[in-house]
Amino acid sequence: MAEVTNELIFEVLKKVQEDVTLVRHDVRGVREEMAAMRGHMNAIQRDISNIYDRLGNLETRVDRIERRLDLAEAPV
Repeated sequence: MAEVTNELIFEVLKKVQEDVTLVRHDVRGVREEMAAMRGHMNAIQRDISNIYDRLGNLETRVDRIERRLDLAEAPV
């Protein structure tokens, strides 16, 4: 078995330090991508909410038009 020396330990620690640096860089990239995805999801949710609001307004207008034209029964 090879003798464990300070030099060997130092070389292994340098490699571990390099790997940790790479992992930190990758994690930073993933965080940035996640933040971008979160922003896109929030925008999509706002768009869907706006669509529902407009659809509700249109439904109200159609109901009112149908009542004025006597095409629908008045609500009870």
